[in-house]
Parts: sequence; C-alpha cells; structure tokens
Amino acid sequence: MASSYEKYQKRRLISSYFSVILSIFLVLFLLGSLCLFVINSKKISDNFRENIPMTIFIEKSTTKADLDKFGASLGKKNYIKEVKFVSKEEAAKEHQETLGEDFVEYLGFNPLQDSYDIHLKGEYVVNDSIDTILKELNANTAISDIKYDKQLVDLVNENVDKVAQWVLILAAFLTVVSMLLINSSLRLLIFSSRFTIKTMQMVGATKRFIRRPFINHSMKLGIIGSILAIIAITALTFYADSKMPDLNINPKEDYMPLVIVSIGILVLGMLITSISTFFATQRFLNLKSDELY
Repeated sequence: MASSYEKYQKRRLISSYFSVILSIFLVLFLLGSLCLFVINSKKISDNFRENIPMTIFIEKSTTKADLDKFGASLGKKNYIKEVKFVSKEEAAKEHQETLGEDFVEYLGFNPLQDSYDIHLKGEYVVNDSIDTILKELNANTAISDIKYDKQLVDLVNENVDKVAQWVLILAAFLTVVSMLLINSSLRLLIFSSRFTIKTMQMVGATKRFIRRPFINHSMKLGIIGSILAIIAITALTFYADSKMPDLNINPKEDYMPLVIVSIGILVLGMLITSISTFFATQRFLNLKSDELY
C-alpha cells in the first residue's frame, strides 16, 4: 500500500515538474520570439522599404556618354542600394509580354524611354528624405521624370510604426503574464511541500535555510525551461531565414540578436522562478500550522 502511494506521489511530483517547465517554456518562447522580432524590426522594416522601386526616366536627347556618366554617378550615391539600367528596347519587350501584342510594330516607333530602376536604402524611404533626393536628382538635365509609389511609401511607413508599437505593448503584456503564470505554477508545486516546510520550521530551521533548496530547485526548472525556449527560438529563426531570406535575419552571419535574446531568456527564467519561489515559500512559512489545511 505504501509502495503504491509512493509511486502515486512520485508521478504527481513529476507531473508538477513537467507543468512548471512547460509553463516556463511557453511564456519564454513567446516573449523571446517577440523580443527577437523587436531587435530585428529595423532590418525587417528596411527590407519592405527597400523593395519599393523608384524609376528615373532619361531624356531621349541624352547621349550614350552622358547616360553612362549619369549611371556611374547614381552608383556612388550613399542613399541608393541598387541601380538597374533598363533600355527602351528592354522596356518595350516587357510591355509586349504584359500586353500580349507588339505595340511598337503597330505604332511604327518605340515611345518608351531609357530609364534607371533604383532602390533606396531603407532609412531613406521616408517622405522628407525622398523629397530631398528628388530635388537633387531633378537638378540633372538628363532626367525627364521620376516616378515612385508615394501611397505605398506612406502605407509601409505607417504600418511599420504601428506594428512596432503593438509588438512592444504585447511584449510588455506577455512579461507580466509570464510572471503570473510561472508564479502560479511554482506556488502549486510548493503547496504540495507545505507540511515539509512547516516541519522544518518547527524543528528550528531558519527561513533562509528552508527557502534555499526550494529556490535552487525552481531555478533548475527555470534553466531547463529557458534552454528549451532558446532551442525552439533558434530553430524558428533558422526556419524563418530559410523560408524568407529577403528579411535578412541570417543568424549565421548576424548572430548577436539571437545571443542577446538567449541570454535574456536564461536570466529571466532564473530570475522569475527564484523570485516566485521566494514569495511562495515565505507565504507558507508565515502560516500557522492549522492554516495549512
């Protein structure tokens, strides 16, 4: 009978340990993922901005030498990430493929212009910077017109700022929720040892002596949960990079964000579990014997 009861208690204890580790893992995984997103938010937002093209149309009277000189000057601009020259013949071919008919043969001439498709660096894809860039470029007499999607720029900038704000709010909310969930799980675990705590106290053990093994044990559970969360976040990062390489979050080259988040998760897991255990054990230490039931 005693053996069956001991097995039951052992299974119950293992189940409690598992629930604590699972709680720590889930909340730290979600929190760590959000923190990693916040750290990489500039890269992600710059990627969206840099995919917005700007087309510079060249005057038809521009000579080949002036065209090459202008293209070389564009490549030296510090605000330009990528430059691609599109001849009027290439533009006509693309339009023919889109329209499904040869409009050049129908018109008898090619009405299109030579152009440069440029992609600005992410930090310059804001209205103030774009206006300054347009003024600089339009001063060149070789340029006939410059086109870009202003509405798309406004939409991207507005939504990027909103997403960043909401992610920060959600991260703060999850931090509070994680502390409450982990604290609740640890209190339930310590609740099963309340009689042991009181017995130790009655035989003269100090509160600090009683708390120490519980805090050390909960910190071990916190470390296990943190390591599992770090493994899951690392796997998620490599998976996201393999599926969406354009986001430029390559953890093999820029590993510091992942290292920072991993250290933060490990420290937070140990900190939350130790603080929660301290207050949980303190509560039972302050109870009278008849209040334990």
